[in-house]
Amino acid sequence: MTESAGELFDLGYKRYEGPREGRMRARKAVFTNGVRTTLGLGRSSSAKVLPIIFFVVVMAPAVVLALVASQASELDLPGHSDYYRIVSILLILFSAIIAPELLCPDRRTGAIGLYLVRPLTVTDYLAGRWLAFFSITLMLVYSGQVILLFGLTLSAESPGEYLQDNWLDVPRFLGAGLLIALFTTTLPLAISAFTTRKAYAAAFVIGIFIISSAVAGTLTGCEDHDGGVERNIGQCEPLTGDYAKWFGLIDVRGVTIHLSDLIFDVESTSGDSGPIAELHNIIPISTYVAMLDGLAFMLWWRYRRITV
Repeated sequence: MTESAGELFDLGYKRYEGPREGRMRARKAVFTNGVRTTLGLGRSSSAKVLPIIFFVVVMAPAVVLALVASQASELDLPGHSDYYRIVSILLILFSAIIAPELLCPDRRTGAIGLYLVRPLTVTDYLAGRWLAFFSITLMLVYSGQVILLFGLTLSAESPGEYLQDNWLDVPRFLGAGLLIALFTTTLPLAISAFTTRKAYAAAFVIGIFIISSAVAGTLTGCEDHDGGVERNIGQCEPLTGDYAKWFGLIDVRGVTIHLSDLIFDVESTSGDSGPIAELHNIIPISTYVAMLDGLAFMLWWRYRRITV
């Protein structure tokens, strides 16, 4: 029999005596990480390609319109309200592809369990991710409008008079852009909460916009002489009669664009949200609020289910 021997090693561990920032520090870390993930920072070069491409593509319409306005000021060019119609589809693609990066990998790898420890709560985690993506989306939305504003102002014969006559465009595109950014942020994140596969989430988000637009277009369209369906209810009787204006609410993008038109005080065209324009304004506004609140609750409820 031999006696067991033990040894003590001084590994140099010391008690942490630095500042303890607590819950707010954890919130900031989740937000910062979300911004970096959205922009592809700290990741491979391929992860940075998509954000750069989307930024360039979203800026392109504003730059083109500004350049055309500077060369041909007599043309009746699209304005700030038209810009949102152009880029809303691009923003949908951006949010559908990038937003799942913020939620899906954390659940697939199990990292969500490391995030949701004290003092960080599930609400803190979701708020940090949501605010991170919302900030980048809002930056994209406003950047193009600012470029367009500068282009239209500098191309005018009298920039001072142009600003004096059109200064209301600034609060209008700020308000309309906020509505668009809120919806294009919340929808893809809510969808991403139900799958760990980024491709599935992206496909489902894009599918929602395509299918809702197609269904609304069919139900609010008119039958032409060849038996087809044309979406121009201003010149013929819709296939669904008086119910066409209600079926127009199915198009989730159309509802958001219609609210943008209300803010800019312009008439909605039949191609996007024309049928909805026949309803009282409180109805599309209530529909937008209900969709946004429902998606936000669905996102929170899903994560509560994961953690309990």
